[in-house]
Amino acid sequence: QVQLIESGGGLVQAGGSLRLSCAASGRTFSSNAMDWFRQAPGEEREFVAGSGGITYYADSVKGRFTVSRDNAKNTVYLQMNSLEPEDTAVYYCHTRVGIHNYWGQGTQVTVSS
Repeated sequence: QVQLIESGGGLVQAGGSLRLSCAASGRTFSSNAMDWFRQAPGEEREFVAGSGGITYYADSVKGRFTVSRDNAKNTVYLQMNSLEPEDTAVYYCHTRVGIHNYWGQGTQVTVSS
């Protein structure tokens, strides 16, 4: 069974940094895209960054966030720099296997001004 477990969230001041991790289990994910989404209170879940053969980012985080992965550890990371209060949200890891979408439980990121 596929499981995604996020960690690394927390409270940080504006301008600070955090690194999120998503550990995947249940299969090998080296050939699967693994993505990060986020959801702020009262908002819809939105795409943040993804890593497959290439990396890709939402415009709102380009130049500040970096996604990377360690396929040997089945883990994907999201390095978040220059954090802004608008980045406050629950961050979710996502992958898709065939027609099935899998999500982690989410990790809270709170950026204070």
